[in-house]
Amino acid sequence: MDRVAVYGLGGVGLGICAVWIRAGCKVIGVDVDENKVKKINQSIIEHPDGLVVETVLEAIKKNSFYSTTDGVKASELSKVKIIAVPLFTSENKPDFTAIDDATTKIAKGLKKGDIVIVETSLPPGTTMNRIKPMLESVSMLRADEDFFLAHSPERVMVEHVVRDIEESYPKIVGGVGPKSTEIVAELYSKIAKKGVIKVTSATTAEFEKLIEGVYRDVNIALANELADLARALGIDFEEARIAANSQPFSHVHKPGPGVGGICIPVYPYLLMWAAKNLGVKLELTSSARKINEKRPKEVVKLVEKVTTRLGGNAPIIAVLGAAFRGGTSDVRNSPSLEIAKKLTKKGYRVRVFDPHVEPSILQGLGFKAASNFEEVFTGADVVIIATDHPEFKKLDFHNIKKLSGKDKMAVVDSRNLIEYKNLPPNMIYVGIGKPWIET
Repeated sequence: MDRVAVYGLGGVGLGICAVWIRAGCKVIGVDVDENKVKKINQSIIEHPDGLVVETVLEAIKKNSFYSTTDGVKASELSKVKIIAVPLFTSENKPDFTAIDDATTKIAKGLKKGDIVIVETSLPPGTTMNRIKPMLESVSMLRADEDFFLAHSPERVMVEHVVRDIEESYPKIVGGVGPKSTEIVAELYSKIAKKGVIKVTSATTAEFEKLIEGVYRDVNIALANELADLARALGIDFEEARIAANSQPFSHVHKPGPGVGGICIPVYPYLLMWAAKNLGVKLELTSSARKINEKRPKEVVKLVEKVTTRLGGNAPIIAVLGAAFRGGTSDVRNSPSLEIAKKLTKKGYRVRVFDPHVEPSILQGLGFKAASNFEEVFTGADVVIIATDHPEFKKLDFHNIKKLSGKDKMAVVDSRNLIEYKNLPPNMIYVGIGKPWIET
């Protein structure tokens, strides 16, 4: 098979490398981070998907994979070039610096018959109106005639990126012309067991990916609003949500303390940026984003209410979780950390424990990073369940209270993770969309 060059060796990019290695290709990984490239070539592979680590290590031994900072040379040596560099944002606007850099390097090594695929999530129109002209002007070649260009958005979770690409979902492919669509679709049909969905343009493919994230953001915002009402009514939102979703046209998501990561909180702004340039207002998308961005503040308000009820001075707050969602160590845009920071600024003594995040990563943020359950619970007046890690589901209220050593304490469950029955005496429990309970 043809040699593949993958631009961007983050969690997704390295996973893409592994998938094409598994497909029998020789792969070149490209990244601007010299230290990252050096470590990979020394067989130091840092990735949460064990299959990625295993595949890349084996490929290095067999000389079928190496990484480099020379993107131009990688383009010259490969027929297929896949862009998986990050799209950064600044003040909720896209920063195309990394995309432009990768595109320019690819263009300088572009040859007739080459295939360029963009997997980075982008504002609709970027591949057609930005990447295509750059490739053509630098290479002096014509898209869909001399070379082929398509957008095929990544649709993965980094923790199981290989499985997601190969087995979980169909691959979406939209080219800048019909030849590009057909050629890239045929290429991906070799690795995607769920098949390929061909859409009419690269812009459609870009738009599709952002729709996935915005749908979830809007749905979560709806769940958050309804959960607040359920708590005010003194009923359990989760019970009502499950009942509602028994109807096949209802798909209400779970509420929570906010939305984190580098996808769902960002995609609405990419769409709103594109919409603004076209004179279109996305009022629902904008409102949902504002609702979800305020969720950490709502959790802090609940903490303030329970501390007032407890009546203690300078309360100690134990925050369980630093990652933005359960089962990951990723703390980017984490609402859990936002909660901890806000509480710290208000003068609370805050400790944070996350079994998936090294305490050293949390240093210098204003709160104490605990190393285990005993350390985070000792002396705690309030425990906040901020991340839905599986380890936290097993927690017992009686054990929490025993470890805290406090006669009266509270649990604020922002993930509705623990069954709130059988509370010990002198405990307050309040969840997102749960009735206030005091024993």
